[in-house]
Amino acid sequence: MNPINILLVEDNEGDILLTTEALSEGKIANRVDVARDGWEAIQFLNKNGKHEHALTPDLILLDINLPKLNGHEVLQEIKSSENLKHLPVIMLSTSSSDQDIISSYKNFANCYITKPVEVNDFLKVISSIENFWVSIVQLPKEQ
Repeated sequence: MNPINILLVEDNEGDILLTTEALSEGKIANRVDVARDGWEAIQFLNKNGKHEHALTPDLILLDINLPKLNGHEVLQEIKSSENLKHLPVIMLSTSSSDQDIISSYKNFANCYITKPVEVNDFLKVISSIENFWVSIVQLPKEQ
């Protein structure tokens, strides 16, 4: 199986560390790039500025509460772009509000996961994401 490219859009350093650690311990080789705010995520995805050589991700893990542009704004940008809308986006947030969940699905998120508070539960969730989205699902490849 080919390694996959994951874009993690997250501003919380602790969550970045836990997520990248959990993914690095997985069975599948993958590359994780991190954007620490919504604007950087858009720049990365559009290969602008310092991201001109960025690899297009196969999967995006997107937090909602981000500086500059929030996760909902980033999701809208992704799903309204002809070049990006095919990319699977997993909303991964501490928010369990119905409004955030409904808004995410209305804007074509592929799934919504509420981050567990406990570290072990968080690691299990990341492992489950990897198992399903990397081992089971067929992801689109760039043409």
